[in-house]
Amino acid sequence: MESSSSTPQLLWFFAIAACVKLLLIPAYYSTDFEVHRHWLALTHSLPLSNWYADETSPWTLDYPPFFACFERFLSIFAHYIDPQIVDLHNGLNYRANSAIYFLRISVILSDLWLLYGVYRLTKNADVKRRYLIWVLIVWSPALVIVDHLHFQYNGFLLGWLLLSISFLQEGKDLMGGFLFAVLLCFKHLFAVAAPVYFVYLLRHYCWKGLVRGFSRLSVLGAVVVAVFAAAYGPFLYHGQIQQVFNRMFPFGRGLCHAYWAPNFWVFYIILDKVFSFFLKKFGFSIQIPAASFTGGLVGDSSPFAVLPKISPSTTLIMVLLALSPCFIKAWTNPQPRMVARWIAYAYTCGFLFGWHVHEKASLHFVIPLAIVAVQSLEDAKHYFMLSIVSCYSLFPLLYEAQEYPIKVLLLLLHSILMWLGFSTKFTRASAPNTTVTAKKKGAQSKSIESSSPAAEKGGFTIGWVGKSYLLGLLLVEIWGQFLHPYLLGDKFPFVPLMLISTYCAFGIMYSWIWQLRCIISTA
Repeated sequence: MESSSSTPQLLWFFAIAACVKLLLIPAYYSTDFEVHRHWLALTHSLPLSNWYADETSPWTLDYPPFFACFERFLSIFAHYIDPQIVDLHNGLNYRANSAIYFLRISVILSDLWLLYGVYRLTKNADVKRRYLIWVLIVWSPALVIVDHLHFQYNGFLLGWLLLSISFLQEGKDLMGGFLFAVLLCFKHLFAVAAPVYFVYLLRHYCWKGLVRGFSRLSVLGAVVVAVFAAAYGPFLYHGQIQQVFNRMFPFGRGLCHAYWAPNFWVFYIILDKVFSFFLKKFGFSIQIPAASFTGGLVGDSSPFAVLPKISPSTTLIMVLLALSPCFIKAWTNPQPRMVARWIAYAYTCGFLFGWHVHEKASLHFVIPLAIVAVQSLEDAKHYFMLSIVSCYSLFPLLYEAQEYPIKVLLLLLHSILMWLGFSTKFTRASAPNTTVTAKKKGAQSKSIESSSPAAEKGGFTIGWVGKSYLLGLLLVEIWGQFLHPYLLGDKFPFVPLMLISTYCAFGIMYSWIWQLRCIISTA
């Protein structure tokens, strides 16, 4: 009864967010807008066998087949709104209001799937926890910036992830695994968490004795194979499967994206630049690669002057090594309540150490961590800082002056809402209620929702380290937005972006270490 009564309230949260998003329809959009418009035209105009072979536009289809089918579904409605939207040749770079409104509203409506995932996750939660998760996810400024300004469909995709997590937390492992397999056929970049899913499902769902375990493993395997067969089978039939994989995994794009994601490789690149600078000063002949700070590192040639070239296999090994503590915990103590934490940690590892990581991929761990943030005061403090850092790292995506007040206001308002929400939940009066101990059977130790010294001192605060870091974030923004153009003009245009990436990378690296410590220390 309580969960059904919360539905209208959640819809109000969605309606408020939708109103803000509707106001942003005329605002800036990136080339991703034309990418998705072209995919509408491509899937509408061509037979399935040509979807991954077409080169009418530079924006070739490079998402998995289920997302292509999603675009095909949307193209049916786009054709009735304005046929030129889905015209493969005459629709190139088509920017009529009909196209803008249709695509913008399609993203807003697709967020209903995210809303359903949020609903399933919070339907049995207490009121404070429920409302707080709604604020953190439904009103996420990062989602607004990436999906409703820059333009993508991350909310829709994250809805599949949240649904999968909700079923796993309820102990419905088969359904959770099925939904994750479906997600991978919508966007393959979510595969970073696949090893965690595999270890957890093998141990928690399949490890039930020889006969029963083999039966469950067979059922789980059949479900996953069926999903992938439905997605890739038609392309295998048409002899296009190699072309599909070539489009989905373009390793020639290079280690880093055009705007560097704030991850571990930022430090590696800067170290290479420092070494090359000093070696040239000492008279060594150093060839500086053509790749710039703002142009990205693209192509097969090594973008490094001194340090060794990084290959995709190297990044894969680093990601798996970083994930290994999570594998151990998921195998030795597979607890449904830890699933969201493990999955978020997996995406953090992929973001920090992965190949050609997009800055927008921070959504993959920030959104699941919202589920964890309400579990304890320390989790709330961690999320408060991480959410601000990850959102700020997206600021360079909106580089036009007219969008500057929008992104600043979005971040400031959400930071205030987070502060008020966490302060309400973790007050002095409610602090003792956060103590949850699991002593059943004498085998489990203190829960992740345990009380902490900070809670006993009276509520949500951040220490001097956090305040100093946020102050540094403000100084980085003041320099890049105001002082650098005034003092240096057009000189060294890469410096503001480099400062943002590097400074945010420190914050996200700290978050990774913090998450790792929580995983290792939690029984």
